[in-house]
Amino acid sequence: MTVYILGIACVILLCVFAEKFSDKFGMPALISFMFVGMLFGSDGILKIPFDNFELAESICAIALVFIMFYGGFNTKWSVAKPVAVKAITLSTLGVLMTAGITTVICRFIFGLTLQESFLIGAVLSSTDAASVFAILRKKNLNLRDGAASILEVESGSNDPVAYMLTMIAVSVMGSGKMESVAGLIFLQIVFGVLIGILMAQLSLFVMTKTRLISEGLDMIFMIAMVLMCFGVTSIINGNAYLSLYLFGIVIGNSRIRNKQMLIPFFDGVTSLSQILIFSLIGLLSFPSQMPQIVPLALAIVAALTIVARPLTVFVLMAPFKCSMRQCLLISWAGLRGASSCVFAIMAVAAGITMQRDLFHIVFMVSLFSVAIQGTLLPYIAQKLDMVDNDADVRKTFNDYQEETSLQLMRMYIPNGHNWENKKIKDVTMPTGALAIMIKRDKESIITKGDTLIRAGDNIILSVPPYTPSENEQLQERVIKKKDAWCNKMIGELELGIDVLIAMVLRDGESIIPDGKTMLYENDVVVLYK
Repeated sequence: MTVYILGIACVILLCVFAEKFSDKFGMPALISFMFVGMLFGSDGILKIPFDNFELAESICAIALVFIMFYGGFNTKWSVAKPVAVKAITLSTLGVLMTAGITTVICRFIFGLTLQESFLIGAVLSSTDAASVFAILRKKNLNLRDGAASILEVESGSNDPVAYMLTMIAVSVMGSGKMESVAGLIFLQIVFGVLIGILMAQLSLFVMTKTRLISEGLDMIFMIAMVLMCFGVTSIINGNAYLSLYLFGIVIGNSRIRNKQMLIPFFDGVTSLSQILIFSLIGLLSFPSQMPQIVPLALAIVAALTIVARPLTVFVLMAPFKCSMRQCLLISWAGLRGASSCVFAIMAVAAGITMQRDLFHIVFMVSLFSVAIQGTLLPYIAQKLDMVDNDADVRKTFNDYQEETSLQLMRMYIPNGHNWENKKIKDVTMPTGALAIMIKRDKESIITKGDTLIRAGDNIILSVPPYTPSENEQLQERVIKKKDAWCNKMIGELELGIDVLIAMVLRDGESIIPDGKTMLYENDVVVLYK
């Protein structure tokens, strides 16, 4: 047992170091995790024999639980909402179309049987959230026209549909019958949605309306609820991954206690889950068997990248009048990765056999997809002029902490003020505040204890930052041309009694507003709720 624990520790440490190596050479870190697993595997240096797909399925299923939950939990719905219809269209109809086109290509061009073609199409039909998130965030790759949010929501929410198709394919190949498919789809969708929402509401009730959770145990409670959501949905044959994603969406976009502690905790758990899955995938692989798989894997990658994905994106995005540049970028960003490999492991563990090695086909496709498409994604985005250098992709995630300039405060001294004609050291400053500068006419004076304050001075104070509680938050609202607030004074707006416009950002200038402040197109309004 001690040897196994040491081995696991070595794998994790190597993956942590490998991520730094990957960043240096511009290679997606997830590939390095695969190579670490291969290093320990049967054909690697350490030659650890491991081909237990049943055990691998159990481990990967638990790891994927936290990846799916955090995909929803970390999606900022206020940013994703404007593109949600596009993203969900891609994550549902897009998965079905991709699977269908891939099935046809594998059957009639690559000569596989219909059932084998459908299984490959199902397993490879989803875009991998771990790969997409990692590249967008590591490269700080913010994309124009909401493309980043489309990819985030699509890749985070399309695994449930791919999982459902995989289970259908496994069921058909196992029994050879299509009788139970309709019932399977119904149970997967209905129970998946129902349990996800019910578990989220139950969790919110316990966390916000009761005192059942002792201080410091919020993370443990949330882990238990995530696992319970997965377990209950699986027992009643619902789509557990759909349930987890919805559960994460609801919880992540609600006001809950200690949310800022939960985010980094689950971020770490998700990173560990990704290391676990990709290194385990590498451990399961046999590089000596790959040369005979490479031609077919490359052909499938080409079919997905050049035919299936672009055709799906252009057809489904046409009604939304998306630009060609946006469609081309979304097409290229359809990375295959961990989820496809996990679904392949599930199929093999269920006893499904093919003339070709399913796991190694999917492994090679995922490896080529992440290595080629993932590495070139920033370059393609630049060439298509889809990179928005004035924005920050981190703002599309719930773990983004707003930077604020409210830590500096300006205090105007009018005639007759009780600080007039007094020295800095003789006045009573607000607790924790420090006078750092006086703006006097066109002069900037660095203050000292004996600096004299005069009428008309603007004193710049450094004040301690305030962290809102779970019931308070700062939000940004960008004023668009058709916004109801555009070209109106703040005093004319119907704001709630608990809402305050704290700042207006306009052309790089921070404006402290009053009731007569006009709001114009492209203003960024900072709301305090």
